[in-house]
Formats: sequence, structure tokens, C-alpha cells
Amino acid sequence: MTDEPIRWGILGTGFIAGIQTRDLVENCFTVQAVGSRTLESSRSFSDKFNIPTAHESYEALVADPNVDVVYVSTPQTFHHAHALLALNAGKHVLVEKPFTINARQAQDVVALAEAKGLVVLEAMWSRFLPHMVRLREIIKDGTLGEVRKVIASHNQNLPKDPAHRLNNPALGGGALLDLGIYPVSFAFDVFGAPEGIKASASMTATGVDRQTAVIFEYAEGQQALVDCALDIAGANRATIIGTKGWIDVDSVWYTATTFTRYDADGSVAERFDQSVNSRGMQYQTSEMERLIRGGALAGTVLPPSESVSVMAAMDEIRRQIGLSYSVDAA
Repeated sequence: MTDEPIRWGILGTGFIAGIQTRDLVENCFTVQAVGSRTLESSRSFSDKFNIPTAHESYEALVADPNVDVVYVSTPQTFHHAHALLALNAGKHVLVEKPFTINARQAQDVVALAEAKGLVVLEAMWSRFLPHMVRLREIIKDGTLGEVRKVIASHNQNLPKDPAHRLNNPALGGGALLDLGIYPVSFAFDVFGAPEGIKASASMTATGVDRQTAVIFEYAEGQQALVDCALDIAGANRATIIGTKGWIDVDSVWYTATTFTRYDADGSVAERFDQSVNSRGMQYQTSEMERLIRGGALAGTVLPPSESVSVMAAMDEIRRQIGLSYSVDAA
């Protein structure tokens, strides 16, 4: 691809779309168009972020010849359909996490992207933040020795309204898909796919998980302990423990933050503190554009095959806790 700007289209105008778009604009990426279910919503969004084109539908957005890549930011029950819509229109796609509702849908998206020679990337933005890059360097160079354990939590006190999407099974509600995806993906980042999964949950009156705890087990005896909850707030920290030391990642661990690395005797060996412009979602955007310009369909930080594996693990967790959605039977 030439050095011409890669032109972004924003599919959806909700809260997350606004955060991502602000980071794009503040960091000089080219946001060309936005599409929503109504022209009024698109125009309001385009006016807010000074976007040249506002489309009256998602179909019109993906058909725009001036758009190269589409960011799908609709609710998770629509990620599958909207990713396929954009791919079938010949657009590269950045799909908000969770990638889809289940592994079958995830594989559909990945297979279509591969068939069309297009980049598809899960918008697990935390993977690309500076402190996460440094964590992977430390693990790779053996500074922690043999890494034995990962602990990560994501607990928030969120709306209790039964009709809210977080509490609505028809919209893929529950703590796991919305919040648990972060620590689950983190465990994959450190250890890869687990060999065994043990999960437990408490459910809401609407039938989604209120809180979930999971143990991932690995061939060499490593463990990842992850948990999430949607009705209680927590410190939201993470820890990586090895035979030669450990790392405490400060709150909020999955956002741009700091960490401390300790030697086995408890002495401080490293303090990581790097300032980040905006919220930090521009780093996943840079990865997307790097892949597009380089003609690569997958990177090493979060290849599409791993997003499928993550969704397969989420499927197994949901099976164990008795959480199913109507699309699972489709």
C-alpha cells in the first residue's frame, strides 16, 4: 500500500466509538466517515469529531469508496454480522472486543477475512499499550525465571437496570463477555491457550453472570486466576509471578498504567511509568495500519487465530456456569 493516509470509517456511534474516535483524531489518524442507524445520529457524531462524511446506515458506510478500514463498535451481539458486512464490502476491520459472542462466529469472521485477503483485528486495546509491551519483554528475556502464575481481576459497579444491555441475555449480557474478556485475554497473552478450565459463577435474576471466577490450567503446572463482576467495584490490579520475582501491575491494569517488578527477595528491581497520549486506544490503531501497509493478515501480538481461541475458552466457561445465548443455537 502507498503512503497515502489510511481512511477510517466508524460503524456505530456509542460510548466506545466516541472514545476510540477521540484517540484517532487526537493522534492524527484519518477518520473519513461514520455510519449509524440514523442520519441524525451520524451527523451528531461527525459534527462532534469533525468527520467529513456522515452516513445514514451501516450499509452506506461500508460501501463508501473513500473508506479503507472499518471500526466495528456496535454491541457485541452485532459484531459478527457487522464484521461480515464490512469484509464483504472489501474493507479491513477492527472489531471491538469481545470479538464475537462465540467461537463459531469468530471463526466465520476470520475465515472470510482470510478468503478476501483482508486484515481483521480484535480491538483488545490493552494488548498494545506500552506497559503490556514491556511486560512481554520481561517475560521473554527470562527476568522472572519460570512464570508460574497470573492473577487478574476486572470488577465494576455497573447499572442494575434489568433492561440494560449488561443484564440482558438477548444482548450478550453478563460480566464475562463485557469485563471478563480482559483478564481472560491477559492470561492468553502470558501463557497461551489453557489445557484445562474450571469456572464458577453467580447469576443475576435476568439469567446472566453477575460474577465469575476461572482457573486456567497449563501443561507445565502454571495457573491463571481470573475473575470479573458487574455489580461490585474492585482495585482491578494484576500480578505475574515467576521463580525469580514478580510484577504488580497497578490499577487499572488493562488501561495505560504503571507497574513494579520485584526480585524474589522482595526488593524493587524496576518501576515502569511511561506517559501515554489520549486514552491509549491509538496503539491498536497503529497496529492495524502497520498490518495493512505491510500486507500482513496477522501480527504476533494478537493474531486472529488467538481471538478464536479466546472465544472458545469463553464458550467453555459459559458452558460450565450455565450461561447460553440464543445465537449459540443458530
